[in-house]
Amino acid sequence: MRWPWILAASLATSSPVSPDGQSGRGGALPRAVIDNARVRVYRMAGDALGSLEHAPAVIVSLGESDLGKAMWTDDAARAGAAASGRIVVVQPGRASSSPPPPAASRPGDAPFTGMSFKTMFENERVSVIRARMEVGAREGFHTHGADTIVVHLSGGEIEDTADGKTVVNRWTRGDVEFEGRGTSHSARNVGGAVDVVLVALKP
Repeated sequence: MRWPWILAASLATSSPVSPDGQSGRGGALPRAVIDNARVRVYRMAGDALGSLEHAPAVIVSLGESDLGKAMWTDDAARAGAAASGRIVVVQPGRASSSPPPPAASRPGDAPFTGMSFKTMFENERVSVIRARMEVGAREGFHTHGADTIVVHLSGGEIEDTADGKTVVNRWTRGDVEFEGRGTSHSARNVGGAVDVVLVALKP
């Protein structure tokens, strides 16, 4: 899925990941599904949080009863009592040293139809947004102003056009993408309504 202000221009810069069942049980560090200088992301069971390194994180629930609930913790390894079931853990890394991209857009700035955005919380490290792309929704061509993790809650089918190429990405609950800042594209929902949590990393 591609979202305004924070999403990448092509599959080459996006990192879709499917659920892999890594839970981190037995004391071993869970395998990161995204790991770069800006962020480390885990998809795991909430009862395995104690196996993570001690670092700040956003925790997003994938469970039926609290699907899409997101919280900030100053220490992911000590947040076990606050999270249960399947979760995605987003640990911000080093700050970006690159200048902001010219003409970057924020949610609602570019021509979008059939989309909604609700800020869940924000601090000095991240901005966390719940977003929905209705059936037939469209995003006009735009440039993103932040590196963002997209956590898919519903799955769906999004047609994405970037660099003169159009592809249809198919997502399921728990899929995770890294979207780079400064990239440009347009998109269209060609399936059912799509719900995500966006974790935008601040420079």
